[in-house]
Amino acid sequence: MRSWPYSDDDLRRMYAGGRADATARRFARVWAVVLGAGLLPRRWVTLEVPGRRTGRRTRFPLGMADWQGEWYLVPMLGGDCNWVRNVRAAGGRATIRHGRARACRLVEVPVAERAPILKRYLQKVPGARPHMPVDRHAPLAEFAAIAPRYPAFRVVLDPGAGAPARRGGAA
Repeated sequence: MRSWPYSDDDLRRMYAGGRADATARRFARVWAVVLGAGLLPRRWVTLEVPGRRTGRRTRFPLGMADWQGEWYLVPMLGGDCNWVRNVRAAGGRATIRHGRARACRLVEVPVAERAPILKRYLQKVPGARPHMPVDRHAPLAEFAAIAPRYPAFRVVLDPGAGAPARRGGAA
């Protein structure tokens, strides 16, 4: 079945080898601006983090999963993707942008606690579905099996940063 405008196979090809091709990078730049502006519900954000080699701020458009009153970021390509490596190199310090910038710390969740977060992520972030090897309706045991390869990061806002914007609701 074809999804608009690209099929799941097309989307997977854009990230062959775990890296974005030129088309995926162009889409990411556009989505980083749109999500950072806060034009969609608050689960859609732009993550800003210093590059691990250059130190220059890099931007990644991401969808967040809400679970038990907290917000989480999950890499659809697994733990070896650039934003995860940059966040780890920065000691978890980052900025979440949704209408305005909010400094935060991303705290990595232990593997044993990731399964329900990964499941919620696939339920709420449809763009990740073609890239993860588990169906969103699968039992938690299947998510537990992939949890070592897919980190989850709890978003902890810095005290002076204020609460996340409610523009658009939490979808």
